[in-house]
Amino acid sequence: MLRKEMTKVEIEKELAGKGDYVLIDNITRFAKESIPTDIRKFIYVKLAEIYEKRNMFADAADIYGKLAEISVPQAEKGNYFVKETENYIRAGFFDKADMAIKKIITVVKATERPKIMLSIKEFYKNQAANYEKEKRRSFAVKTYEKLLTLNISDAEKDEINKKLLGLYKELGMIGQYMALQKRLG
Repeated sequence: MLRKEMTKVEIEKELAGKGDYVLIDNITRFAKESIPTDIRKFIYVKLAEIYEKRNMFADAADIYGKLAEISVPQAEKGNYFVKETENYIRAGFFDKADMAIKKIITVVKATERPKIMLSIKEFYKNQAANYEKEKRRSFAVKTYEKLLTLNISDAEKDEINKKLLGLYKELGMIGQYMALQKRLG
């Protein structure tokens, strides 16, 4: 059983060899206690890793959000907010991802924002491509449609629209297919 006077090494030993769901239960109970910030960050990182491994992306994103809130250095905050955004995108919660992006903008330096926004845009593209590869076409459609709302170039919009055209046709979304075909000319 985890106790607040334990060190990180002792916590590691206590958690070793247990199943993921037991770990999730133990860590979430332990996190409710009054524990030092460095230990809290340590267990939250462990918990987020378990959630990601288990494809529980929304839960992982929530934990990364908590990690960002308790972090002091701006760069660390920014990194956790980026991970929060990526996990919300993986979970398909684009509204929450947008809120996380707003948090990123308030935390990171103005010089780093374009690089971070580019990486998030690329993450959306990669996620949509993964959905296509996995034959999860409706998820790919939602992700591509979200991509179109971001600040992207005309060439990227054309490429995404062509992919959407094919996906609409495969999914039998004739109304959207016809409308997009008419718009593209």
